[in-house]
Amino acid sequence: MFRLRSLKKGTSFYIALVLVLIGVTGCGSNKQTGSGETELTVLLDWYPNAVHTFLYAAEEQGFFEEAGLKVNLQTPAGTNDALKLVATGKADLALSYQMQVAISRSEGIPIVSVGAIVRHPLNQLMVLDSGEIQSPKDLVGKKIGYPSIPLDEAIVDTMVKSDGGDPAKLNYVDVGWDLIPAMTTKKVDAIIGGYINHEKLLLEKEGEKLIAFDPSRYGVPDYYELVLTASEDGLKSNSDAIKKFMEAAAKGQEYTASHPDEALQILLDKQDEQFPLDAEIERKSLDILLPLMDAGMEPFGSQSEKSWSSIIAWLKEQGQIKQDVNAEQAFRHL
Repeated sequence: MFRLRSLKKGTSFYIALVLVLIGVTGCGSNKQTGSGETELTVLLDWYPNAVHTFLYAAEEQGFFEEAGLKVNLQTPAGTNDALKLVATGKADLALSYQMQVAISRSEGIPIVSVGAIVRHPLNQLMVLDSGEIQSPKDLVGKKIGYPSIPLDEAIVDTMVKSDGGDPAKLNYVDVGWDLIPAMTTKKVDAIIGGYINHEKLLLEKEGEKLIAFDPSRYGVPDYYELVLTASEDGLKSNSDAIKKFMEAAAKGQEYTASHPDEALQILLDKQDEQFPLDAEIERKSLDILLPLMDAGMEPFGSQSEKSWSSIIAWLKEQGQIKQDVNAEQAFRHL
């Protein structure tokens, strides 16, 4: 989670992202194009990759246009920037993280989730498959690399405690976003903060054998990794357009699930020059993502009060939020 902190790979790219933010600042809700379409600015959570395939498929297949929408997909400089831009009406929608939405609401930021996109954790505890670590409790006395995010520590602490180990005996190593080299050089025995559809695949491509432990199997409530957010005011003034966006996005996801190769090629054809994609990695990533994005018998993006209540309670227990957050107000059914 909080992936955008790892986007800043150089000064020139940072400047480019700042320019994107400046461009986004002029975008508000309820804009009408000359053809009568409603214009929406949608901020991604990270640079365009496999998880966004459904959006690019919806755009390419004309589902947004059929819904009377002109959708501008943009990349912000950071996740916090995206939520703040949406909260202040400078953008209409943003992909973000369920935990971050709950934390933001506890800080008085009027953000609401309007759809669960990835329904289960991607940020998983990864260890080298050396035979020494069979479950999280075996990490006691080992080195765990992480990107200096307290929430990641809380996840691992919970997992180890749930597995019968003592979290107080864990050894965390701040490796920043150098998670992959930290593992390949054996600087650490495990990492948290990496995703099973990205870092794990890249490490495996380099020949590493890994085991990934799902937090939801070790004491952390199963949570929505990725959600689509809007502001409370935006929902009041623009709910019809946002509902149409979700319906068109659902069609994009349906197309992606039934035509994965064609849908992914749409993304690859539009990839960001600053972050060229590895087609092999993105195909494997999409294979991992599709079942985790599937809502089963429920509509795409559906959410439950139970999910929000459980993750809010866990965040409060871990000291990640200080103020009470009403689960029913943190999300909306469209």
